[in-house]
Amino acid sequence: MSLNVEKGNKKRVVIVGGGFGGLKLATSLRHSGMQVILIDKNNYHQFPPLIYQVASAGMEPSSISFPFRKIFQDRKDFYFRMAEVRAVFTDKKIIQTSIGKVDYDYLVFAAGATTNFYGNKHIAEEAMPMKNVAEAMGLQNAILANLERSITCANNVERQELLNVVIVGGGATGVEVAGVLSEMKHTILPHDYPDLDSSLMNIYLIEAGNRLLSAMSPESSAKAEEFLRKMGVNILLNKKVTDYRDHKVVLADGSEIATRTFIWVSGIAGVQIGNMDKAFLGRGNRIKVDEYNRVTGMEDVFAIGDQCIMSGDKEYPNGHPQLAQVSIQQGKLLSKNLRRLVKGKSMMPFSYKNLGSMATVGRNKAVAEFSKIKLQGFVAWVLWLVVHLRSILGVRNKVIVLLNWIWNYFNYNQSLRMIFYPTKAKEVIEREAREAVTHLGEDLLKEENCE
Repeated sequence: MSLNVEKGNKKRVVIVGGGFGGLKLATSLRHSGMQVILIDKNNYHQFPPLIYQVASAGMEPSSISFPFRKIFQDRKDFYFRMAEVRAVFTDKKIIQTSIGKVDYDYLVFAAGATTNFYGNKHIAEEAMPMKNVAEAMGLQNAILANLERSITCANNVERQELLNVVIVGGGATGVEVAGVLSEMKHTILPHDYPDLDSSLMNIYLIEAGNRLLSAMSPESSAKAEEFLRKMGVNILLNKKVTDYRDHKVVLADGSEIATRTFIWVSGIAGVQIGNMDKAFLGRGNRIKVDEYNRVTGMEDVFAIGDQCIMSGDKEYPNGHPQLAQVSIQQGKLLSKNLRRLVKGKSMMPFSYKNLGSMATVGRNKAVAEFSKIKLQGFVAWVLWLVVHLRSILGVRNKVIVLLNWIWNYFNYNQSLRMIFYPTKAKEVIEREAREAVTHLGEDLLKEENCE
């Protein structure tokens, strides 16, 4: 296989990853006179802030996803290829992907982050992450299947394991998942499962630190905790999860919580490139970049968003928060800097403009912070809705999400709670098996090792 993209005489920008940063960069390079190739393992852009609603069967996955080819269908000098990047050879200005090699003039890593299990391989095998739409669908299936099995279970111990939900990680995602599952317990279970005692369902939110939402102010953290406790969520602070065995989450103090729904949203780490030396990586496996988002020690290679860590911003000496706005702002500035490089001009350093942060806990409940302004409750919740609705791609998706929210506000009885286990076609299975053992860049890796 090959990417089948002729280079021509234009400067080529290869963007790896179509998240917030990569998408902003690609769209901002319109009319730049450069050839742009976007590579992503999925053929769609996803909206991570609402993935938890997919996991709780409150929204269709298509409502928070948008195909790349639809976004760029009228663009000239733009190419999308669905593939994974496996290696980079900066001396030859070539990257190896799962469908072949491609050379570049400028390379931008914007592949985002994946779940961080902090080196605990057993937990990585057992826990259910929720970083993308596919994982959210898997979690939705697990939650619904466990509920179905709980009403037919003859063993009380197993029934309780099926009904207990343990969420590890007290950041925005953990808070939002705990809140939406608590609402599910109180509003959906009594109607969908009238023969099940909904009080048996227990939701645990475990945080290793001393408060929830550590990236926000203590006031917002305390309010979020108050909201969740009133909703019946069991919050365990200063507790570290060390293992999961025999359907039990094991804590560092020796205590255990029985569950078959073990959700891990405790942290994120930058997506790694196969042959990239660890010397280029900083905290959380994030690629180290300078104030221009240029990878330290590499020429014409950049990284933006969650995949990078910048030490050049005096306001954020330990790196910027891994938020959508950071990615978007870095992508926008990098598009300007690439244009400047082509014209022989010097680049402009990145400076993050903090537009605030927010987290929703449940209906009418949210916390939001903007500079010195802190909002809580209904007003913060409405603001959260507006901000996220504006950020979703596509008019159709905006309308569907808005209608979903309106319907949910007055009536929780949606018809989305179905269990689907997609079956891959034989042709796809065989193709994936072939790609797993081909296009590994072995020829260039051998040359690199010989040198």
